[in-house]
Amino acid sequence: MSSTYLVIHMSDSTGTPLARAEDQEILERWATEGDAAGRLGDGGPVAGPEQAKSVAVRDGKTIITDGPFPEFKEWFAGYDLVTADSIDEAAAFMAKHPVAIAGRIYILPLVKLPWDES
Repeated sequence: MSSTYLVIHMSDSTGTPLARAEDQEILERWATEGDAAGRLGDGGPVAGPEQAKSVAVRDGKTIITDGPFPEFKEWFAGYDLVTADSIDEAAAFMAKHPVAIAGRIYILPLVKLPWDES
């Protein structure tokens, strides 16, 4: 049975930079394969930290802070929703994405909230 995974694309200083044309070629090949296999849901890139906000509520007070966030060593660069029969299958598919070369990818299974479980 297939499951859905949230894939988070992260920057990583240990990654290998890709030329724009190579990045685009690898991404298009990955997307074509994913579309053909029915793996891809919503996804897309996000703006950089200079356009981000952080929101927290502490002691009843809302705290909204502008980015960038100096405590981050990596930056969240985008996301995808991927369907696969296992997290290992999702990981093998995501290894073909250009961010796997230039950055780092995190794969998280989507789960139900405890009160939604039957």
